[in-house]
Formats: sequence, C-alpha cells, structure tokens
Amino acid sequence: MSIGAKNLGAEHLNMAGEHLELAAKQFRDAARCYDAGNGEKAAHHALVARGELILAQDHEKEASKYHASEHG
Repeated sequence: MSIGAKNLGAEHLNMAGEHLELAAKQFRDAARCYDAGNGEKAAHHALVARGELILAQDHEKEASKYHASEHG
C-alpha cells in the first residue's frame, strides 16, 4: 500500500475519532437537558449525537477499505 493510501486511511480514522468526540458531547448535553426536565432539547441532542455516530461509522468503513487493500 502506498504512503498516500496509508495517510488517507489514517485521516479517516482521525475524522471518525473527532465525530465520536462530538457524539459524546452531544450525549452529555442530552443527559443534562433531560435531568433539567427539558425532554425536547434532550431529544434534539440525542438525535445530533446519533448523526455523529453515523458519520464516525462511515469514516471507519472508509479507513477499513485502505486497510483491506493493504492485505490484498
């Protein structure tokens, strides 16, 4: 596998990590809103968190393509 492909794979993993961090923040915000009795705002944060998880998963899938090509 070329250095460029390895860099792209690593970049996708970095982006996945960033989306996971954003998802965690949104889940924490959702919990705070829920505890404060604001269920509508909590649901919004939970939905945003779910979107971040989906984006993280997409980047992980892209990274795995580069890893798979390394192993033939």
